[in-house]
Amino acid sequence: MEEHGYIAHVVDRRKEIDIKRRHPSKKARRWVVEVCHSWFNRFRKLLVRYEKLERSFVALNHLAAAIIAFRKVPLSVNIIYG
Repeated sequence: MEEHGYIAHVVDRRKEIDIKRRHPSKKARRWVVEVCHSWFNRFRKLLVRYEKLERSFVALNHLAAAIIAFRKVPLSVNIIYG
């Protein structure tokens, strides 16, 4: 991977344990894709895929993405009560 210009951020489990013992402030970082998959895996209908139609599955994916994005936006005002 390094010969193509990529730097791996995920370390072997054994090496990660040794690094954490030496430097408790340094942790292995997760890739953006791994984080995204973990967010989508919290939606059970998407994880198991009960839907038979592709358009229903895509619509649920869009809904899950909208919910995830909405939760990430810091709201200073309650949108229901103004």
